[in-house]
Parts: sequence; structure tokens; C-alpha cells
Amino acid sequence: MEKGKVRKVIPAKDGRKIPRKTECDEEENNSVKRKVYMDYNATTPLALEVIQTVTEAMQEAWGNPSSTYKAGRKAKETISRARESLARMVGGQPEDIIFTSGGTEANNLIIHTALRCFRESWVLGENGPGEKHSKLQGVTPHFVTSSVEHDSVRLPLEHLVRENMAEATFVPVSKVTGQAEVDDIIGAVRPTTCLVSIMLANNETGVIMPIPELCQRIQILNQKRTASGMPKILVHTDAAQMIGKGRVDVEDLGVDYLTVVGHKAAELVNKTCEVYEAHMQEVRDYLEARLEAVFGKQKIHFNSRFSGSRRLCNTCNFSILGSGLQGHKVLSCCKTLLASVGAACHSKKGDNQPSSILLSCGIPYDVAQNALRLSVGRDTTHHDVDLVVDDLKEAVAQLEQSSTPLT
Repeated sequence: MEKGKVRKVIPAKDGRKIPRKTECDEEENNSVKRKVYMDYNATTPLALEVIQTVTEAMQEAWGNPSSTYKAGRKAKETISRARESLARMVGGQPEDIIFTSGGTEANNLIIHTALRCFRESWVLGENGPGEKHSKLQGVTPHFVTSSVEHDSVRLPLEHLVRENMAEATFVPVSKVTGQAEVDDIIGAVRPTTCLVSIMLANNETGVIMPIPELCQRIQILNQKRTASGMPKILVHTDAAQMIGKGRVDVEDLGVDYLTVVGHKAAELVNKTCEVYEAHMQEVRDYLEARLEAVFGKQKIHFNSRFSGSRRLCNTCNFSILGSGLQGHKVLSCCKTLLASVGAACHSKKGDNQPSSILLSCGIPYDVAQNALRLSVGRDTTHHDVDLVVDDLKEAVAQLEQSSTPLT
């Protein structure tokens, strides 16, 4: 109990004395309960419709979908509807949808599929199937990706390189646009390149990559490669962050493979994407305006604003400038805000290094280490924003006061 506070006690039946809750206690409890979630880029809280659908499936569609009894037939119908919904969401065909356990497995599957396709194509070469020769000997498949990719792409490629199973080029992003530029990606292509994998939208900065332009250029390259008997370059984009925040169409993009993730609620996206997108952008813009108004333009640096680039409608990556205001410290002092300093999958216990993604984008070290990533969602309101900005203001004041030397 804090000094100066007196609590009344009431006797229990066994003689013990139990503190009686005071008005102050109630206010503290209420403040603890009121949280504002702004980490939608990590995952999305389940909508009531999703909870209801999942519950019904577990109750009625629990059977083996290959079986003929009722629960099995129901499971098969449910999977078929889900496949059709996903196909509509991305402009594809139901038979092209492959279900995996998550985005990480999907990205790994694509990388290893490209590896296998390259080996088969290179061995066949111009001699056609059935020809026994060792054309693959001494030929190492090559991958092209960017320096700001998700770990589920970067780590398996780094593993293949370490095992001498592949070569990989990690193309730096432009310090001006935050994008992996098409010319730089095409410049990294080799005769042995089997896959180009560039995310559609970055999960930390929100910058949208020029995938349609890239695919057009690679299509031209592939025409020349096919004419000379060389393997085709496959193109993959991880679209996990774009789903629900912008239009995604595989035909318009021109990719061979596209990854989406299950926790973005496909049927709702099909019905309400434009409404969600407009709402999130309006709230995100309000958030950035409030941050500037409270902290001042000289104290706020927006790490996700790049000249000439589009970005996700919901993402705000920023740093509050000043010594001792590292992102993890600010978050630890917040009582309302639930957010992150970057991608949750990159976080390591005790690792307070700035985001490698931001550093790759040219954000200075001392600015990057203060970064916070706030991502709003369909349910975020102006009131939520006001609560969060006030919370950040108090957290910063607390940190600055604690770092001020006594005179």
C-alpha cells in the first residue's frame, strides 16, 4: 500500500481482515481493463461472424472430408466454400488454391517448388524428357528477393545458401521510395535465376511494392529465355499484409504464386474491403495528425512516409525523437496502447536492436531504435486514437522525467 493511503477493512467470517475496495481502486482497475489494440499487421481480432462460423464448423463439420457420412460431407462443403471465397478474394480459380498451416509454410513451399522446377527444367534442357545427362552438375539455382522481406522468405533462402543448395541476391530498397526498384531487381537476375520473391506490401513500413511492373519486365525476359531453352523465372509475392487493406488480383499482378494468410477473414474482405480501407485510412491519417499536434513536427519522424510510394491504408511507423525514448521503453510505460516496435515474428527476448527493415530503408540508427509500429483496423475509432496519443504523451513524459539529472 502506498504511503498516505488508508484502506478500510472489513472482518471476514474466519476473523481475517479483508481490505475494502475504494474509489481509487475501481479507477485503477478500470484503467487496466481499457486497452486499445493497434497491432493489426500482426494479427486481427476475430470478428463475431468468424467466431460463429468457426464454432459451427467445429460442431457440425468435424468429420473427415473424404468420408460419406454427414459430418464428413459437411466438412467437404465447408472447405469447398472457403476455397471459392479465397479464389474470389484474389481473382483466382478455386482449383489453384492450396491450403497450408500458415504463411510461413506457404512461402517455404513456394521456394522449394521453384527449386524443384528449376532442377527439372535445367536437366531436361533442349534434349527433352528421358535424356540422361549431367547438365545440372555445377549449376546452382539462384533466387532474387529484397532486403526487407519477411523472415519466412529470408530465413529459408539464407539456409539454402548456407547448405550450398542455392544462391540468393537480396536487393536493397531505395532510400527515397522505400521500394525494391524494378530496375534493381531485373539487374540482379542471372541465367540460373529460378524465382523472384518480392512482398506486395511491407509489414513494417506499409510501402507497396511495384509488383505489376516487375511481372511485366520478367515476362519479357521469360520470352527470351524460353526461345533459348532456358528455364522460366517464376514470380512470387507475399500478399499477407495487403489482404483487407487494398485490392489484390493475381491476374492484374501477373504473379505465378501469391501467399495470403488465414487470419484476415476472406469472406468479410470480399464484402466490405472498400469500406474497411476507407475507414482505416481516415483513422490512420487522424492518428498521424494527432501525433504531430501533440509532440510537434520536430519531435516526430514518420518512418513509413516515402516520396513517390503508396503505402498500406492502416500503417503508421514513427519515432518519437529524443534520448532514452527507444520504442520498447515507450511501450513498456504505456498503460493503454497494445502495439509493437516492428514485426512480432522478428522480436526476440532482450533484443532491443532497431529494425533491420528500417535500417535497410535508410532510417538513421538513433531514429530507428525509437520506432513504433501502429496499425489500425476495422474497429479502431477516433476515440481510440485520442486515448493512445494521450497514453504515449504520458509515457514519454515519464521517461524524460526519469532521465533528467537532479540538480
